[in-house]
Amino acid sequence: MENLKNAINEIIQQEIIKLVVSNKANNDVEFNKIIFVLKEDDVKQYYQMEKYTDKQIFHENISIDSLEEKLFDTISSNYKQVDAWSNTATFDLKISKKGKVHLGVKKGDNIRLANKGHNKEKNYILKEGMIIEPLIDLGIFTKEGKVVNSMYDKYKQINRFVEIIDDEIANNDFKELTILDFGCGKSYLTFVLYYYFVKIKKINVKMIGLDLKEDVIKKCNDIAKRYNYENLHFEIGDINGFKYTNSVDMVITLHACDTATDYALYNAIKWNTKMIFSVPCCQHEFNSQIKTEELSILTKYGIVQERVSALMTDSVRANLLECAGYKTQLLEFIDISHSPKNILIRASKANISVEKKESAMIEVKALMEQFNLKPTLYKLLKQDNLI
Repeated sequence: MENLKNAINEIIQQEIIKLVVSNKANNDVEFNKIIFVLKEDDVKQYYQMEKYTDKQIFHENISIDSLEEKLFDTISSNYKQVDAWSNTATFDLKISKKGKVHLGVKKGDNIRLANKGHNKEKNYILKEGMIIEPLIDLGIFTKEGKVVNSMYDKYKQINRFVEIIDDEIANNDFKELTILDFGCGKSYLTFVLYYYFVKIKKINVKMIGLDLKEDVIKKCNDIAKRYNYENLHFEIGDINGFKYTNSVDMVITLHACDTATDYALYNAIKWNTKMIFSVPCCQHEFNSQIKTEELSILTKYGIVQERVSALMTDSVRANLLECAGYKTQLLEFIDISHSPKNILIRASKANISVEKKESAMIEVKALMEQFNLKPTLYKLLKQDNLI
C-alpha cells in the first residue's frame, strides 16, 4: 500500500484536471468507474466525482485538499487502473494482480482538456452568440445572443438537458428522426430541441407536440410558424388514448403528471421507440397504495412516504423498461421551472439479455408484494404482452 500512496502523491504534485479510476478488482465493487474532474466556480476550485454503475451516475464534490486521501480510499483493493491528466503531463497507473504498482508519466500539452474541465470554459452545445429565438423569447438570451446574467442557471439547465439527449444520439448517424413530445405545454424546450436537431445536428426531424389545452396548442403552432420551424407542429390529444401509426424514433415526456408518465412510456414501448426521455412530475399512485407491516418505518411519516413512493415509482419504471428491452438510466436533472432536483429517465432500445430481464422483473414483483403496489405501467405492459 505504501507504493500506491507514493504513486498517488507523485500524481497530485501537479494540478490534476481530470482523473479516471477504472478496471474493477472484483465484481463486488459497486462502481464500474469513477471520474474526478477539476471544477471552478466564483469562489473556489474543487473536484467533482462522477461514479458510474450500469444504470446510474452519482455525483459528489470534494475539496482540492482531500483529493489524495479520497483517491487512496477509492483505489485501495477496488481498482487496478488510474489515468490522470495535468496541463503538462499524462499519468498511467496500473496495479498488477499481485499488488505491484507501476506508474508511467508522459509529457504533453493537455490545455484543451483543462479548458473543458472548468465550468467557466465549458463548451456548451447552445453557445452564446447563437441567435436562438426560443431562448430570446424565454428571456435567457438577449437579442444579440448573450446570456442574461440573472438567467445563467436556466441557461446551464437547458444545456444540460440538450447534453443528455446529445449523449444518446452521438454514436448514431441519424439522418431523420420522428419525435413525439407528450404533454408539451408551454415549454420552450420543445422549440429549443427542434433548433438543436435541425440547426446544430443537421438532422431532418418531424416533431409533434401533444397537449390537452386548445389555447396552448394554438399558441405553440403560431410560435412554430413565426420561427419558420416547418416540421414542428402541435396537436390536441390525451396521452392515455393517443394513437400514432407511423414509426417513432424518440419520445419525450416532461412534467406528465402521475400515471400520465406511465401511459407515455407504455406508448413509447408499444411503438418500439428507439429512445425515451422522461422527467416525471407529481407521483401519487404509489403514495396512495403503499402499505407494509415489516417496513412501516417508511410509511410512518408522511413526507418520507411521499418521497419513498416517488423513488419507488421511477425505480419500477426503469426496471420495466429493461424488461421491455431498453437500456435504462436514471439521471439527476434540475428542471428549468423548479428548484428541486428531479430524476430524468433515459432509455434506449438495446439487446437486453433474458437473464437481466428476468432479474429486473423479480425485483419489481418483490417490491409490489412487499408494499402492496399495483403499478399502472406494469398493468399496461402485461395486458399487451410487452413484458
